[in-house]
Amino acid sequence: MRSFVDPVSLTTGEISITGEEHHYLGRVRRVRVGQAIELVDGAGKRATAKIVRMTETETVVEVEEVEEVEEAAPHVRMLLPLIKGDRMDGCLEKLTEVGASELIVWQAERSVVRLDAAKRDARVAHYAGVVAAAARQCGRARVPGLRFTATLREVLRALPVGDRFVLDPTAERGQPTGAADVTLISGPEGGFSWVELDQLATAGFLALGLGPRVLRADTAPIVAAALIRAATAS
Repeated sequence: MRSFVDPVSLTTGEISITGEEHHYLGRVRRVRVGQAIELVDGAGKRATAKIVRMTETETVVEVEEVEEVEEAAPHVRMLLPLIKGDRMDGCLEKLTEVGASELIVWQAERSVVRLDAAKRDARVAHYAGVVAAAARQCGRARVPGLRFTATLREVLRALPVGDRFVLDPTAERGQPTGAADVTLISGPEGGFSWVELDQLATAGFLALGLGPRVLRADTAPIVAAALIRAATAS
């Protein structure tokens, strides 16, 4: 049994869980006083706790020792284009499960989906909720960071030193060098534009193939992130 709490409140001793998490524990999971649960703060801390009392508005737990959970190296950053329909949610969910550390949603020139400014904040908040729910389900103590950018060039300028791969169905499979930071970028349903490919080449991205088949825009990023994790697992 796992519950997400605010990073500030995750300390030893008694803490109160309210709002949606209280509803989740009491109405969805039907926990009871005396039951042990796991608490995570989404920022890398985890603790075991015991429920000491429950009311209509809060669940009070006694927190034992809090531990810091380190994410496995390397830091895997995925630049994911907007994808149409429910496939976007599914892709974000699976990327969280396979171990992506950071998710940057970008507006590709050939993306079928376009985000106007009026709907952008609500859509990004929805995506963040999908990622948080996936982190809860798969047992991650740290929720991957998620943000949106409408300008690819701006993201590329700010990338730290590390391995950089652009997914290309015509390329041979690449090999990570053991860098502490890995950036992957995938294209939309219509593929990358020539301008985007030029920007990526200038920024030092190498082509990465995933096998003989052309994968969907929502499948390729998941496979790539999983392969990087498998190749660098110690």
